[in-house]
Amino acid sequence: MEAREQTTDQQLRVGLIGAGHWAGAVHAPGIANHPGTRLTSVWARRPAAAAEIAGLYCAEVADDPAALFDSVDAVAFAVPPDVQAELAESAARRGRHLILEKPLATSLAAAERLADAAYDNDLATLVLLTRRFAPDVRSWLGEIAELPGWQGGSVRWLSGGLLNDRFAGSRWRHAEDGGLLDIGPHAVDLIDAALGPVTGVAAAHRTPAGLWQLVLEHQSGASSTASLSLHTPVRPSINELTVFGEHGHREFRGTTMEPATSYAALLDDFVAMVHSGLHEHPCDVRRGLHLQRILASARELAHA
Repeated sequence: MEAREQTTDQQLRVGLIGAGHWAGAVHAPGIANHPGTRLTSVWARRPAAAAEIAGLYCAEVADDPAALFDSVDAVAFAVPPDVQAELAESAARRGRHLILEKPLATSLAAAERLADAAYDNDLATLVLLTRRFAPDVRSWLGEIAELPGWQGGSVRWLSGGLLNDRFAGSRWRHAEDGGLLDIGPHAVDLIDAALGPVTGVAAAHRTPAGLWQLVLEHQSGASSTASLSLHTPVRPSINELTVFGEHGHREFRGTTMEPATSYAALLDDFVAMVHSGLHEHPCDVRRGLHLQRILASARELAHA
């Protein structure tokens, strides 16, 4: 989808929930600089942080989330998943289109309630699976889709993200299942897009050091493995995707696209979805719920 040039009256009024690093580095400038959107309101649990972001883009600081929801066409979320689930469900029930972080929630039940609210109100929704909006990733996945007969694959997502101070205050990431919930959606989404829908988790294990190993079953009959860690001291992070089968072996080693560029492409699709009324998308809330179900199965197996 491509966004058209928009007049001020046609631009979507977007409110931002959250004022952390990702909100300030990606969401706020992305929304403010996109021709189809205007950043009109910001709310965060820390009013001073919300005011700092809002002041950079001539946006208002909302007194509370409900006030923000009532003043915008769409809401972008940059908050922990347990906070997002409750607030995004409320925004959906008010008929606001949604840009959602991954995972949708910390529990499957909360993710299901959010997805139901968005579906019941016929909303445009996109989940920040940023790699899927990078042209080089889209091109590689397109080439893979044209070649049948893939029998298996693997994804490795290894990072030292939780070994530095950047996420020191992110309690949900430091929880026992935090690594799975944070990078799991990206990894499972990519191997699912390459080999076809994941239908089950055959095995899941978490080491004391926080390394997750998953064995996934696909609708196509293929199987794959995923190795996930936020505690591995590597720089840059390792993001590798591999498939193999009748056509040999294909490997993709991370995107060269910056998050801000992928976010702009996401906004292109989002604006087009809202204006067209066609709200289905490969990365919409239903995709987020599908990934949440896979991760819930992995957690259950690992803790059995």
